[in-house]
Amino acid sequence: MDTGNLLNPSAEGDVPLRDLTMNTRSATLLLAAALLGAAAPQGTENKALTYADMADIVSMAPVVAIAGIEKAKRLKGEATAGLAEHDARFLVTARTSALLRGSGGLPPRIEYLLDVPLDARGKPPKLAKSKVIVAAIPVSGKPDMLQLVSPNAQIDWTPGAEVQTRSILTEAVAADSPPRITGVGNAFHVRGSLPGESETQIFLKTVGGAPVSLNVLRRPGETPQWAVALGEMIDEAAKPPSPQTLLWYRLACFLPSQLPASSVQNLSQDDAAAAAEDYQFVIDALGRCDRSHPIAAQKDDNSTPTPAQSG
Repeated sequence: MDTGNLLNPSAEGDVPLRDLTMNTRSATLLLAAALLGAAAPQGTENKALTYADMADIVSMAPVVAIAGIEKAKRLKGEATAGLAEHDARFLVTARTSALLRGSGGLPPRIEYLLDVPLDARGKPPKLAKSKVIVAAIPVSGKPDMLQLVSPNAQIDWTPGAEVQTRSILTEAVAADSPPRITGVGNAFHVRGSLPGESETQIFLKTVGGAPVSLNVLRRPGETPQWAVALGEMIDEAAKPPSPQTLLWYRLACFLPSQLPASSVQNLSQDDAAAAAEDYQFVIDALGRCDRSHPIAAQKDDNSTPTPAQSG
């Protein structure tokens, strides 16, 4: 039997799962599991994406494309292994209209597996003719097959979603792109010559070891000022990141909610308390990292935000 029909939704008829050989059945199950990862037990609820959700998805995807869905074939049997109870799994065929990220390019048509929630009547949403943004990983040996980076990595296209996606990608590939934060290093606190005057510097741990530090300056009678430095030297012009930018996302979504004790183990008790207060000032100023899809949140640099930081 030609098993290409399983991966070619343009073929006529239903997906012939019951007639597959044992080897092809195993390959099908492995493919379904690999393309979707373990399906979320709570199902793939259709919630609006926040900026953090979009950054989670887009920043970790080697391929990001705009496409129009031509056909979506519902899968049955063993190809639905791991599928949540109220979801349906489809093999989607889409025509690419724009490649936003991807060094190897894409063929005119792409295919990927997608889990979608059923409505109250047990019916799946209509997928054909939808315009979407797809964030994915190429499947080795199958140039037209993609693996979504997360269950919610097919994003409904809107002008706003495209603008936000392009903005995140532009920041992600820039020469001065902020590195991924993996933790907090040592903190230092220096008291000034005047009462109430002080400066705290907190070094962050990053992927690749790129230097990043938080700096908080307090002066008597003034509102505390803080900034983030991306480099060895503290830039006098440095300032806090604007909300809904990649630097804000790296900090707000991946810093722990409290300064770790290991960061102040070499400080006096008073200096440690002052450094912790300044760190909390920064966390409060950054604001919440609201997410509607925590599954995606766990995939960026293997760091998981604390419950206090993610919504």
